[in-house]
Amino acid sequence: SSRHGCLFNIRQRKLHIGSNFSDGLWYCKFQNISSMARTALYDIEIKDLQGKAIDLSEFKGKHLLFVNVASKCGFTPQYESLEKLSNTYKNTLIVIGVHCNQFGKQEPGNADEIQNFCQVNYGVSFLMTEKIDVKGEAQHPLYAWLTLRSLNGKKSSSVKWNFQKYLIDPEGKLIDYFFSITKPFSAKITKHLRY
Repeated sequence: SSRHGCLFNIRQRKLHIGSNFSDGLWYCKFQNISSMARTALYDIEIKDLQGKAIDLSEFKGKHLLFVNVASKCGFTPQYESLEKLSNTYKNTLIVIGVHCNQFGKQEPGNADEIQNFCQVNYGVSFLMTEKIDVKGEAQHPLYAWLTLRSLNGKKSSSVKWNFQKYLIDPEGKLIDYFFSITKPFSAKITKHLRY
């Protein structure tokens, strides 16, 4: 018997495909994105700022707004508007702040420092996640789904800077994304929401 394989690189995600002639079975081994092509947004695993698993499926029936956030950015004051947005549409929207240190290293603190900063300076009470990578080789599966049309079924994008926003409909489908300069209460976002 013999074993053959080939290694492809698909947008920095490695997919290994091979054949096992000893048992006549084909096998396919995914690295990094696993079976994400068949994975719904609600099945993606991510932890909150305290390290507790977040069950995204609990938010079915509501819009989700994912925002990659940072504490030392020119857009950091958007925290205040995001908190207000979360409260204004509390019955239909879940705002989720996703901490990331990839843009200008503007989120250097640990979990306790980040949480204290957000609460003391902006009164943030909406859900915040662990610090993750939103692009590159170590891109979190959540952002692979958000940025790849092959996974979200809508459109591809790249995260350009802190406070880029991704809006999800109540059925877990991507509506659109908005660059950092788009304010939380922009009509581009609120037109999709209801009280």
